[in-house]
Amino acid sequence: MKATITSYRRGLHRQNTRQAIIEVEGIDSKEKAVKLVGKKVVWKTLTGKEIVGEVRAPHGNKGRVRVLFEKGLPGQAIGTKVEVK
Repeated sequence: MKATITSYRRGLHRQNTRQAIIEVEGIDSKEKAVKLVGKKVVWKTLTGKEIVGEVRAPHGNKGRVRVLFEKGLPGQAIGTKVEVK
């Protein structure tokens, strides 16, 4: 499945670059997003490096999910595509 990184998980004073909010194509409700919990997510750089993460929880009521990555994502990752396996 294809998905787009929309934002980091953040609070009022700080953001956590290891946790990202992603929007998965075809998922538009919280009930559908719950089924993705536990799946792997892979973000690839232009040079071929991969950062792997795992879907941890739904985020909100519109079908977005929270992903915990092994390493922090760079700022260039916002708005790019990822693969949900």
